[in-house]
Amino acid sequence: MEFDREVDARGLNCPLPILRAKKALAGMESGQLLRVVATDTGSLRDFQAFAKQTGNELVEQRTEGEEFVHVLRRR
Repeated sequence: MEFDREVDARGLNCPLPILRAKKALAGMESGQLLRVVATDTGSLRDFQAFAKQTGNELVEQRTEGEEFVHVLRRR
């Protein structure tokens, strides 16, 4: 999957991965994809809630070893 921007949130705990994603999304155009890589296990539910609250689409979530990958589509 191709994405327009990536945020490396490895080693950051809540709420920093969400805040970094929010900042990145603010500079993106509607329909563009943002990929966020985090190591915080809470990021799985955090990004689900964030997508519902903001109207951005959570396209994909997956676990790769000890990392959690979240792909959001800008509303």
